[in-house]
Amino acid sequence: MITGYATAVAVCSLAVAAWSFVLVARNRPPARALLLGLAGVEVLLAVQVVLAIVLMISGERPGSMVTFLAYLVGSLLVLPIGTVWALAERTRSSTAVLGVACLTVPVLVLRMYQVWEGANV
Repeated sequence: MITGYATAVAVCSLAVAAWSFVLVARNRPPARALLLGLAGVEVLLAVQVVLAIVLMISGERPGSMVTFLAYLVGSLLVLPIGTVWALAERTRSSTAVLGVACLTVPVLVLRMYQVWEGANV
């Protein structure tokens, strides 16, 4: 895994999470701009999937392939699932759901990094 890119994904996700919680504090439903921020993080996650596949094709391997792939797929699914949930009920609470989904992404990225580095330690 590329450490700098993983860090950038985590930081971007935390920024969108902070934005989401500011909207929660202001008692606002999810706005279009917030949804665009989520889409941006999702694109970064999709690029991370491509990078991981390229690294695996080139011969690098995570410590546990099954665990790594589970975190990789989970990181791709958490934001769309949170977004569907939030758009089904556009309230202050749904904005909080988006914030929690964004907080989940850095945790998943960290775990992917740890599993990936397990092979090299």
